[in-house]
Amino acid sequence: MPFFDYKCPKCGKSFSELVKDFKVEVKCPDCGEVAERNYSGAVAGGFGKKPSSCTGNCSTCSGCKR
Repeated sequence: MPFFDYKCPKCGKSFSELVKDFKVEVKCPDCGEVAERNYSGAVAGGFGKKPSSCTGNCSTCSGCKR
């Protein structure tokens, strides 16, 4: 299970959450609003190595070539 970074659109809190599936809605621990994924952080590959060209923003990617 990976950690993902989130930011709340209502109160602005940034936090990390351990999630089972990246499609799960994560709520802000302060205000309870559904948080948005924050794609500004570094991404680690499945074996702890940084991918050479992955930005972590899967919605704009053509898929990992692993």
